[in-house]
Amino acid sequence: MCTYKSYCWSMGTTSFRTADFNQKIERQLTLLSKFWEVHTDVVWSGNDEIQSLYYDFMKDNDFLTGDAPNKPKDAREKTSGLIDLGLIDNERRPTAAGESLRQITSNGDFRPNNLLQIPADSYIYFKQMLKTSNDVDGEIVRPFVVLVLALKQLEYLTQEEFTYLLPLITTSRKFRTIVDCIKRLRKGDITIDEIIVDTLLTMENYREARLYLLERPVSEHVICQAGINRKSRQYDSTYYPLYRTIESLDRNNAQSILDLLQACRNIRIGALWCNHLFKTTNRGKIKKLLSASLNDVPILNCRNEFELKDRFFRLMHLFKVKANLSDYFDLNRRYFGTTDTVLFKDNRVELSPVPKCFFDLCAENLEEIAFTTSPLLPLDCDIEKIIPRYDIEESDLHRKLADKYGLAPQSLSDIRAFLDDERHERFNRLIDARFPDHVLLELLSDFETRNDINIRRLVTDNADVPTIFEYIVGIVWYKVSNRKGRILDYFNLSLDADLLPKTHAAGGMEDITYRYNASPSYPEHTLLIEATLAEANAQRRMEMEPVSRHLGDFLLRDNRQEAYALFVTPFLHLNVISDFRGRKQMLYYSSDGEQCINGMKIIPLNTAELKNIIANSMTYDQLYPIFECAHQNNEPPKTWYENNIMRSLQPKKTSTGILGTLFKSGKTKRTFLQKRSGSKLAKTKRSKIDKRTVQKKHRKNIFLRCFFIALSFGYLTKNH
Repeated sequence: MCTYKSYCWSMGTTSFRTADFNQKIERQLTLLSKFWEVHTDVVWSGNDEIQSLYYDFMKDNDFLTGDAPNKPKDAREKTSGLIDLGLIDNERRPTAAGESLRQITSNGDFRPNNLLQIPADSYIYFKQMLKTSNDVDGEIVRPFVVLVLALKQLEYLTQEEFTYLLPLITTSRKFRTIVDCIKRLRKGDITIDEIIVDTLLTMENYREARLYLLERPVSEHVICQAGINRKSRQYDSTYYPLYRTIESLDRNNAQSILDLLQACRNIRIGALWCNHLFKTTNRGKIKKLLSASLNDVPILNCRNEFELKDRFFRLMHLFKVKANLSDYFDLNRRYFGTTDTVLFKDNRVELSPVPKCFFDLCAENLEEIAFTTSPLLPLDCDIEKIIPRYDIEESDLHRKLADKYGLAPQSLSDIRAFLDDERHERFNRLIDARFPDHVLLELLSDFETRNDINIRRLVTDNADVPTIFEYIVGIVWYKVSNRKGRILDYFNLSLDADLLPKTHAAGGMEDITYRYNASPSYPEHTLLIEATLAEANAQRRMEMEPVSRHLGDFLLRDNRQEAYALFVTPFLHLNVISDFRGRKQMLYYSSDGEQCINGMKIIPLNTAELKNIIANSMTYDQLYPIFECAHQNNEPPKTWYENNIMRSLQPKKTSTGILGTLFKSGKTKRTFLQKRSGSKLAKTKRSKIDKRTVQKKHRKNIFLRCFFIALSFGYLTKNH
């Protein structure tokens, strides 16, 4: 009887597929530590009661929602991924490696104090991934090491190669074979489908299953046995009607073709069969086109039963494998991504510069451990103990980097400067490719309506939406500033190797610290940007004190430096505006009361106005005097924002910019943006003012506004 055997490795299990991957791991470590402080000396394994209690504990701490029908199972699944990484043991107690990671994230100290220059938490993941192994039916493989060795030989993997071929490497022999096949694939000598099927047929159970089908009359039982389904043979019963409809297909009979379509759709992964067999799956077009609606593929042109059986067997297992490996792709990407050493961009997978050079120096050593287990998995050990005969010095890595990238200088500062420039160049390319102005406008509107699904689709699902908001605001301000400055240094949030945001459990600083050198338009100063999605009373409670505290503490640290804060949100609470305006004349003291500053400049900004800034192609040279003029105005808070910020940032009447073509009907851009955003600021006075009145007042005041702005700017430049 044909038996199922695994043919690939995978990282984790599909039950642990989760957004905010890093944050969820970190929170689980914290929750488990707290849980075991209460439930000491209790066994986890086989203890449904304690597993149910942990499920409830996770729910009480807002880690999950809903009510699982099987709490023990859900608790096991939610923690399984941490076992695979060696961060907890089978009894769900944190290991030494897990405790080190928890300490790093708890302290919020992610400084890259390691040879690879990756964040401290990523370095823990990196070492764990080097030790992590899979047992594939008795064949031991370390997936991350296999990835590194493959990239060493191939430079990169396409997304298809990473998804469908890399996980098939479970032995050193298969490594050599598949790497060679990928080289042939890139020359056009072989296809991915052929590589998958050929690899399967090297396994004894697949050869037996093929012969089982070829040597017997076809029946539902025979098809089910040849399918060697892992869960139950009966799960493959729907393949039997498909086989029969292919066998009896009449290309000139519409009903026969429609029966084939339905037989495909009755299979769980029927979409793969439909795409292979049909040019169109529209029933009306099939009736009209008949045979022209079918693809010209070998399985529909078999000369005899033997050929049909053989091709059916190959396709049945090919599509099963591809569906399974597609399911694993996201998990493998997430696990490897925790190391911050692997880039996933433009449908390619490659190592970032420093790790690439690092592994060039020790690839031969890694070959010794690629297909072995590591007893060091639960330990937070030095990398010298993980990689055999490790002898890489910092100077060795510097020379390798210099040689590989054509760098003449080899000092540490020169190397770091090169790496910093390389990251900023990649970030600018990322902005150009993924965040042009129209996408930023769409995202800002999505933040206003909390269209979280689209936000994650456009950016990443490895960060929560508030973190993504900070990231997008930072990108907008970088573009507003004509991309001046080292934006990646200004971000106070973590980015992965692809320079996309990721969420940690810790926090506590301003979101963005933007530093400006003196220019003809403004003095040297620092802008602290705070971005929040909090609304109403939550905004008052969560943001009023932190914003002023961050700015106040910053000014106390260096009272010679000019600095102010910008508070960005989709919803501006009137009392938040009032509080920020009051800070203009309020003393702020140090914790010991020995130092103080007299007044702070905090400018609130609604995302509706931020969208206008983008639509009007405004730059920071224009915005700085507007903000300074608004800050100096002593109008009451209730009308201050509308008269000093909103009106100064109104959409231009004759725009030829990104939104210009949308307003030829005579409607103002402000009306359009208000309708598009659904901004909750519309509840303020501006929603009650007639459009013509606003325009009339705007024309009357434009000269005075320009005069005061110019006056303010002249005063500032004279004093600085």
